[in-house]
Formats: sequence, structure tokens, C-alpha cells
Amino acid sequence: MNKQELIAAVAETTGQARTDVGRTVETMLALVGQALKKGDEVRLVGFGNFSVTRRKASTGRNPRTGAPLKIESSSQPKFRPGKVLKDLVN
Repeated sequence: MNKQELIAAVAETTGQARTDVGRTVETMLALVGQALKKGDEVRLVGFGNFSVTRRKASTGRNPRTGAPLKIESSSQPKFRPGKVLKDLVN
């Protein structure tokens, strides 16, 4: 299911207009992204937790030449599913 299919399914289930549901979904995703950018964790009880982890800088190798490459540190978003979601899938 992609974002447009999700919006259509929510609109059909709730009886709301697709444009309203689309704005709501876009706003929710933007707010989750902003919270993660600030370093906050987003907890949706039963669904899961969104957080940010920090990757340390490291040295890698160019696969073609074998020359060492410096890989800079970076922040990575992470999702950990909640128990209810795990139980639903299994």
C-alpha cells in the first residue's frame, strides 16, 4: 500500500473527503519528520516508536579501486514496531 492508497482507504472508511484525509496524512508525516529532526522520539502506543540513531564516522573501501574512503557520521531514522502491530502481523 502506498500513500495514495492509504489516503483512499482512510477516506472510504471514515467517509471524509480524500483532500481532507490527504492533508491530515501529509501533516502527520511532516510533524513526525520535524520531531525526529529535533532529536525527539515519536511513540504511537500499539503501533511503534520512531527514533533517530547516530552512526559514527568510519573508513570504508572503494569496491573498484580498493582505495580507503572516509564515511562521515550521520543520523538515521529508526522504527521499532509495538507489540500490538507485531501480534497483528504474526
